Amino acid sequence: MPFKHNASRRHHISKMRRRVTNWPAYEAGLQRRGDLTFWLDETALTGWRAPRRTTRGGQPVYAEVAIELVLTLRLIFHLALRQVEGFARSVFRLLELDLSVPDHSTWSRRGRAFAGRQPRAARHDGPVHVVLDSTGLQVFGQGEWDAEKHGRTPRQWRKLHLAVDAQTGEILAHSLTDKDAGDITQVASLLATVEGQIASVIADGAYDGTSVYDAAAARQHEPPPHVVIPPRASSIVNPDDSTQTVRDHHVKYIAEKGRLAWQKANGYGRRSLVETTIGRYKHIIGSKLSARSTAGQNGEAAIAIHALNRMIRIAKPISVPTG
Repeated sequence: MPFKHNASRRHHISKMRRRVTNWPAYEAGLQRRGDLTFWLDETALTGWRAPRRTTRGGQPVYAEVAIELVLTLRLIFHLALRQVEGFARSVFRLLELDLSVPDHSTWSRRGRAFAGRQPRAARHDGPVHVVLDSTGLQVFGQGEWDAEKHGRTPRQWRKLHLAVDAQTGEILAHSLTDKDAGDITQVASLLATVEGQIASVIADGAYDGTSVYDAAAARQHEPPPHVVIPPRASSIVNPDDSTQTVRDHHVKYIAEKGRLAWQKANGYGRRSLVETTIGRYKHIIGSKLSARSTAGQNGEAAIAIHALNRMIRIAKPISVPTG
């Protein structure tokens, strides 16, 4: 049986071939991603120790930037907490820096403080085109084979919801929820986090719902973001022209000119950029969450997204079609 029903009779679109025009700069940026001096900048080293607090309570030894730096190295180089502890000590010893390194339990405890932090995306002139999607991340635990053999609890999943800038490829907002949380439920919070003016909101058919259009209209009134979501095949147009919504216009356009023409007219092809971002996340960071607590998992995702945004700023390919 084919992968899709009636695949032999479906409209086949040939894959477009593209050529990278800035290959020397892109290659240099890819090499710089693995350079320790790129991550160990002067700001982090000079601010390694926490400033003296003036309120009551214990005095922290290490600043927040120091915790974030080492946890970022852990995610980039796929190290365990104890391994990153030894890694940081060896790097400081080779650089002849008189900086102490906390133990692995401190990394684990302080990493929860990054839960709820949103990405620091680079600002650019003009409104942004926001692309929405979600993916699943495995929670640390035993595998399915072990669960079937010994009757243990199978692996759990968390759902990572992303809002991506279609122009720069940076992640503008994110949220980490349980696997049962619907994609539509996170749209309002994601759009509220995006800074600046929004030109359009692009998503796949899973986001087809009235609440998504309402969330986009509530986020920005003048001019309202153009919502580009393919309606269901069974959707019908409201017969009253005076009360027709944006979704009704999508349904009417598809009925008259076809779905492919609608995709081209509304720039729906930019939705593939969020799929590329998800692939980059799982290729560089991984498809699993190492932290065990909910706060730790949220902090881990926040640090990973900040690292991915920093990577794409120094190494982003510029490609053009070859034919």
